[in-house]
Amino acid sequence: MKDRDIDEWVRKYRKVDPVIFTEDPQTSARSRARTKATTGLEAYAGEWGEQQASHLLKRTLFGYRKTDLKHFQALGLTAAIDELISTSPIPTAPANNYNDMGEGVEDPDVPFGESFVDAPRRNELEGPRITSLKGWLVQNLIDQENTIHEKMILFWNNLIPAKIWDVFVSKTSYRYFETLRTHALGNFRELIKAITLDPSMLIFLNGAWNHKYAPDENYARELQELFCIGKGPNAKFSESDVQTAARLLTGNTIDWDNQVNATGPVESFFKPEWHDSEDKTFSAFYGNRVIQGRQGLSAEVELDELISMLMDNDETALYLCRRLYNFFVHPEIDETVETQMIEPMATMLRDNDYEIMPVIKAMFSSAHFYDESNLGAMIKSPTDHLIGFWRTMNVQYHSQETTAIYRAQRSLLWSMAEIGQELGDPPNVAGWQAYYQVPSYDRLWITTDSITKRAIRIDSLIHWGFWVSESETITADLIAFAETLDNPQNPNTLIEEAAMILLGIPISQETKDYLKSILLSGQQTDGYWLGAWIDYQDFPDNMEFKQIVETRLKATMQAMCQLGEFQLM
Repeated sequence: MKDRDIDEWVRKYRKVDPVIFTEDPQTSARSRARTKATTGLEAYAGEWGEQQASHLLKRTLFGYRKTDLKHFQALGLTAAIDELISTSPIPTAPANNYNDMGEGVEDPDVPFGESFVDAPRRNELEGPRITSLKGWLVQNLIDQENTIHEKMILFWNNLIPAKIWDVFVSKTSYRYFETLRTHALGNFRELIKAITLDPSMLIFLNGAWNHKYAPDENYARELQELFCIGKGPNAKFSESDVQTAARLLTGNTIDWDNQVNATGPVESFFKPEWHDSEDKTFSAFYGNRVIQGRQGLSAEVELDELISMLMDNDETALYLCRRLYNFFVHPEIDETVETQMIEPMATMLRDNDYEIMPVIKAMFSSAHFYDESNLGAMIKSPTDHLIGFWRTMNVQYHSQETTAIYRAQRSLLWSMAEIGQELGDPPNVAGWQAYYQVPSYDRLWITTDSITKRAIRIDSLIHWGFWVSESETITADLIAFAETLDNPQNPNTLIEEAAMILLGIPISQETKDYLKSILLSGQQTDGYWLGAWIDYQDFPDNMEFKQIVETRLKATMQAMCQLGEFQLM
């Protein structure tokens, strides 16, 4: 697919005005527009049907099944959101599942099947442990409850990332993700403090080496530029503010010898002799705030005052609400959206002292969220694309042996990395470009390389098997999927129901007829499929009957997943 072909694809399948696309194949840059939405944060009062429930689930979960759709539609909007933001169980910590892989790895500190998150760091074992940790992240997505927590963890990992491979201490990165989980729907102020002192972040952005005689500006810069204030037109913090914040943050560190290499979790601590105890004066952007310098352990209070200064600035609430909107609603924010969504969301955030839950609930309850211009208006991330399909099809591992599951998790992990999103490792501290890069945004998920690999991954799950190892593949059970539908023996309702689950947006009658012709193998009467389905249901052990049904389902589902709508959510 050439760059110009990608423009054609986006033009066809996204609700945008064709005139906004550039025809320059070298840059493929374009300014984007969409159907203007006049709705805002006011409560949605329209129909609550399959379309609306599907839209909510696609944005909050990684895939959903027919039973999920029926459940949440029956709940009604308010109860559906309450369930999605309810408490989610904490996953069991990742364990040693790499010893018996036949790759010469033997962990002397951690028996097979036991967790490594408290084990001493061993440089030669961090690679297998990190791969295991990332496989654990994959499994958390597959096993997610019907709550938004896993999606929120991905949101925070993108907004305030501490790259796993860069940190290269598996138990420390595990703790980072548990920090994100703890604060996923909690208080942003508390999350920023926890992340500032998180050992992974102290390593990743050099805070652990921030000394009064050699202040390191790395974290101080990203704290303002990427985590709190942003880089919008009104983000007027100065280089002096970065330098001053760096001085204030001196003294927060970790003890490599006694903590990283010891049994137990890595802890951060405050080293008073490293701390710059002079007063810190910030620019007019922060109201010329002066944070009094302190000595000894009392200097730790300076961090609380810095975070309060950031939260007191209106840009912090606006920036966070824009990022929430970009991730969950639509990549583009125009003046109307800024006025009718972002500003009231930011006011709500500040009024609730930066509690995330009320803002999330209001956003998903809003008339704007269900506006037609936002339905099917985002390109799926690689995680939504592959894990979403895996969960929707209820794909099962062929073996429950620990090493077999590890191989499958690893294959999923690298498959997502190949199409642009390796869990736990955004490309840089700014996160994945598709969530913020003007003007392309989520269009960056679709490249000449990734669109082909996306199709191959789905085709493999439908047809010949998703590669796990040289001797093992995994396929989706399409018959089991069809049996979850209300009326699978009717080719018309089968296609409509499957399209609602897999696509989530309406398709034309022409497309339905095209898919039906594949299901019927070119036959003209619906009874051709009805008879094949009934024959199989009556004689499920008859391999000929099963093959007829399975072959037709494979061809039909493959064609459905090759539609442009399948790439949208």
